[in-house]
Amino acid sequence: LQSDIISTVEFNYSGELLATGDKGGRVVIFQHEQESKNRPHLRGEYNVYSTFQSHEPEFDYLKSLEIEEKINKIRWLPQQNAAHFLLSTNDKTIKLWKISERDKRAEGYNLKDEDGRLRDPFRITSLRVPVLMPMDLMVEASPRRIFANAHTYHINSISVNSDHETYLSADDLRINLWHLEITDRSFNIVDIKPANMEELTEVITAAECHPHQCNVFVYSSSKGTIRLCDMRAAALCDRHSKFFEEPEDPSSRSFFSEIISSISDVKFSHSGRYMMTRDYLSVKVWDLNMENRPVETYQVHEYLRSKLCSLYENDCIFDKFECCWNGSDSAIMTGSYNNFFRMFDRNTRRDITLEASRESSKPRATLKPRKVSTGGKRKKDEISVDSLDFNKKILHTAWHPKDNVIAVAATNNLYIFQDKIN
Repeated sequence: LQSDIISTVEFNYSGELLATGDKGGRVVIFQHEQESKNRPHLRGEYNVYSTFQSHEPEFDYLKSLEIEEKINKIRWLPQQNAAHFLLSTNDKTIKLWKISERDKRAEGYNLKDEDGRLRDPFRITSLRVPVLMPMDLMVEASPRRIFANAHTYHINSISVNSDHETYLSADDLRINLWHLEITDRSFNIVDIKPANMEELTEVITAAECHPHQCNVFVYSSSKGTIRLCDMRAAALCDRHSKFFEEPEDPSSRSFFSEIISSISDVKFSHSGRYMMTRDYLSVKVWDLNMENRPVETYQVHEYLRSKLCSLYENDCIFDKFECCWNGSDSAIMTGSYNNFFRMFDRNTRRDITLEASRESSKPRATLKPRKVSTGGKRKKDEISVDSLDFNKKILHTAWHPKDNVIAVAATNNLYIFQDKIN
């Protein structure tokens, strides 16, 4: 089913909950199972906790455009009380959802019978105090706020600020700053729309708030550059504070250089000192104090450089891969084709290719590293570039904030892997 294709994956701040959004506008939340003494091997089990329809398909009658219900991004808010809150967005509308548990219900009303029918007020001769009775656990999702009508173009990012009361949303040309309590207005903090749309040369591809400094955010562009902005400097952040760009190597220039340099994702490290960007062929780690080049570059699937022509023809070259950090910022992960995903250890510089597939992920089976042969003689365990399946792509991954537990979305399947304990 097309509607089952997973379009975003996100752990909450504790890692206890994992949310996925799909093309059909649904949000499915998984909860980490508490370990039991008699079944210690099940420590990584996540079971469905709540499922709800977040967005419905809509139609913009003025522009004669269909607005699809697909969930583009989910972002959790830090937990303040027993309930959980998350923001989910499609192309146009952001919603704040409250997910709460009910395991008691009130019984013994004065004005209505047990079956819910209203009683005749003249027959009520005594008052009784309603009591709370236990009932089966219910998990309820209710929309608390709807933030609409602020984006002319498609929303590609939402990011909760470290002050926990504002968040930003970005579309192709503008970034807006919202207060979580106020739905009828937002502040436009970046606007790169040219006066004449024919002069348009770049679009915003992703944006994120700094994890500790609530006045700092970054946004990436289709030209492969990243701008860091400081909201203390000006209300409209069209003039950036820092501009990160790697000079292009003239020897590797090709027809596809501009397309593959477009950044599909940007993520601050948990420490706030680094940020990571993903372009079509690589992942780069930047030190926020050094703008002229990244401090680390990791090749994700360099063997595709010779295949760019056919990837352009089948539109895969425009795929938007995301990337994520582990909890201690020592490792990073991003997806590739053929249901492969890549992990890079920043300390040892070792990297590994793993596969998320039904065959390779029987419960408690160990994942075997995969290798792609790049021409010449193919070794026994290697897969040739020509036999890779470009319809099986891993665009969305998430890493548990504390443990080595990862979530990998392969089309309409969600895989959860954990490091092995002997």
